[in-house]
Amino acid sequence: MQTVSNTLCAWRWIAPILLGLSLSTAAFADTTTADGWMEGFPPPADRIIRNSDRDFFSAPKLAWSVCHLRELLPTKSLPRGLAAPVLLDYQLDSNINALEFRRSDTGVTMTWADAYTANHTDGLVVLHKGKVVYEQYAGCLDEFGKHAAMSMTKSLTGLITETLIAEGVLNENAIVGELIPELKGSAFGNATLRQLLNMTTGLDYSEDYSDPNADVWVYSQAVSPLPKPPGFEGPRSYFEYLQTVKPESKHGTAFAYKTINVDAIGWVIARATGKSVLELLSERIWQKMGAEQEGYFTIDSIGTPFAGGGLSSGLRDLARVGQLMLNEGSLNGEQLVPAAAIRSIAAGANPEHFAKAGYTSMPNGSYKSLWWVFHNNNGAYAARGVHGQTLYIDPTADMVIARFASHPQAANSGNDATSLPAYQALADYLMKQAGTP
Repeated sequence: MQTVSNTLCAWRWIAPILLGLSLSTAAFADTTTADGWMEGFPPPADRIIRNSDRDFFSAPKLAWSVCHLRELLPTKSLPRGLAAPVLLDYQLDSNINALEFRRSDTGVTMTWADAYTANHTDGLVVLHKGKVVYEQYAGCLDEFGKHAAMSMTKSLTGLITETLIAEGVLNENAIVGELIPELKGSAFGNATLRQLLNMTTGLDYSEDYSDPNADVWVYSQAVSPLPKPPGFEGPRSYFEYLQTVKPESKHGTAFAYKTINVDAIGWVIARATGKSVLELLSERIWQKMGAEQEGYFTIDSIGTPFAGGGLSSGLRDLARVGQLMLNEGSLNGEQLVPAAAIRSIAAGANPEHFAKAGYTSMPNGSYKSLWWVFHNNNGAYAARGVHGQTLYIDPTADMVIARFASHPQAANSGNDATSLPAYQALADYLMKQAGTP
């Protein structure tokens, strides 16, 4: 383990955005909206945000930076192609904001509109039977903007991987050290691709930001695209860092959420196809689903896209991905992704492995191919990211919820008590409106 000195303090504040995680926001109780940040020519000194700021991805600055990562860090475009976008159909329901539900923690009754505000929502789109029934924006986001997807990026990496498995390009039981010889001597070397996808690897890796010697700081130094400090001799890219990871426990016995699994998967994908996750996501999905906007990825110093949390996109394009999932890989009359890939994700993994991680808001859940599976009566599953990012798929209700947010608390536990029951209440309402039993 490499010790982090005070001279590398800046890495501690750049790390959250690079890793799709966040610092504790206890010191930043102000939850000011994006209004006023970076406005004016120049902005007032106390409203300027720079990538050198130690708190640029903590509240209250978070409320602006989630929509402006391209102005803070090097990025690479996710092309949507040259074809005209496929417009979404609208059938807006004005009753949704008044929909009531009970918080799962206190039992207090809230409305959908209450939850929108309480969860620091920047934008939310609901599709029902393929039509937009709800759309709203706030904070730094409008319909023209792009927002950090954070760890929802993982789920898109998982979707690409499941596609390659369904097509026979990859074998889920393949040993990672055989796929990537450079990783044979690392903790990934004797793990299977499936164990990486379900995050049941036993890696000696800590993401504890309160520990100045935690592995996450060495990782953040390696993957940062910004210049390294004088005398730096550590790994300088995702590829180099992954080779240094050591084993901690046996693979395949327990779920443990560690971002580095996804960057190893990104390497497997690139080695097998000759294309990065970004390139495949563009070619296989973004250019074919009728996306309205190009997206973009943050990158490391050699241009490798961050497979574990680097995507920023428009909200309606995120909803299109959700509809693709709901339709088992079909969109606009074309099968973009094998149905087998979607079914594999939706089926979930071993809940006993997941239970060991202690996610109390998902008592029956599992984690499959980088997607969170609820195993509820509606068969719901989701892509989730810190600060409230969500793509929620409910096959029974024929419903997709796409949400961008800037919740000051990073962990989903900060909003699950108001989000998950709201989603279920909306599903019940939409099914009743449609006459679905």
